[in-house]
Amino acid sequence: MYDPAGGRSPHLSFLWPALAAAAARDLADFTAKQFANLAVSVAGERPKEPQWATPHTIALELKTVRLRDFSTSAAIQPVLICAPFALHGASIADLARGHSLVSTLREAGLRRLLVADWRSATPDMRFLGIDDYIADLNVLIDKIGAPIDLIGLCQGGWLVLIYAARFPGKIRKLVLVGAPIDTAAAPSALSSLAEATPPAVFHELVQLGDGLLSGQRALNFWGPASFTAEDVRELLHSEEAIGSEAFADLNAAFKTWYDWTVDLPGQFFLETVEKLYKRNELASGAFVALGEKINLGDVAKPIFLLAARDDELVAPAQLFAVERLVGTPSSQLRKAVAPCRHLGLFVSKGVLNDVWPRIVHWLAEATTASKLIA
Repeated sequence: MYDPAGGRSPHLSFLWPALAAAAARDLADFTAKQFANLAVSVAGERPKEPQWATPHTIALELKTVRLRDFSTSAAIQPVLICAPFALHGASIADLARGHSLVSTLREAGLRRLLVADWRSATPDMRFLGIDDYIADLNVLIDKIGAPIDLIGLCQGGWLVLIYAARFPGKIRKLVLVGAPIDTAAAPSALSSLAEATPPAVFHELVQLGDGLLSGQRALNFWGPASFTAEDVRELLHSEEAIGSEAFADLNAAFKTWYDWTVDLPGQFFLETVEKLYKRNELASGAFVALGEKINLGDVAKPIFLLAARDDELVAPAQLFAVERLVGTPSSQLRKAVAPCRHLGLFVSKGVLNDVWPRIVHWLAEATTASKLIA
């Protein structure tokens, strides 16, 4: 049975920038004890930006995003990974050898593969909202060439689903991975905290960042100060022995990724909390994107849904609600549940080896051949 508490220390802060460490029942006490820390300026040298494990080029660079191109051929169906825009960087999709979604997809047969790497916000970006990021995603897709296959990781999942409803003619297939689509479908630690937290707390976070949500301040406030080697080995489902040179390299790569944070535009952050979590607008049909109300029933493209059995951030039901919300025929819907926690969907060796090649095979199938699997 799904346990929204995760059964042990959930390490929520690797993904979401403001809701991470306290159970909802302890939120008031936790906030009262810790909130003063946010008023302190972030000091010290900024951690170095993590490196991507797989060689690639930059196909396009906008203020909000870099389009990283891992393609080995330009003459075939393009696939774009839309990474989450949250506390940490998009390099989680290419963390390290043996723990790289990018490398796994290429080895499984994808030859034209790109990643949307959302950039840390600068002060002049503080008023950018969800519409601005959908518009820039549209620029990336026009650059690549439609129709395109989109893979949305976690928060990137709801972004690409909105995009598919807004620009259906530019999409061929969708893969949604650990994405919170209907946050009322089942409780999770993340959705429960979002519901319990007064809106004023979120606004105060943005005010303390002068219009931005400071990733480093949020990490210092809510995130674990450090991870043990066993924590990392468990999170990544690594087969390397602790103390080995291979594990030391992997541990260092994870630490670099974890320590480096991105800042979010305050407007984007507040809209995400209010629209996706507080009001559940995407599932209810009230969400408006680029001037048009989004009706998920208009999405009739083939969709693959991948959830984590032990996901502490996104209850599987929050993702699988897509089945009843979209207009995709049941014959063109597939879903799978991986035996991992949230982060394992992207970096677990077992999930990468066992589940993702099936997704690549599905992407390669003709649209009319898609079938529902249990």
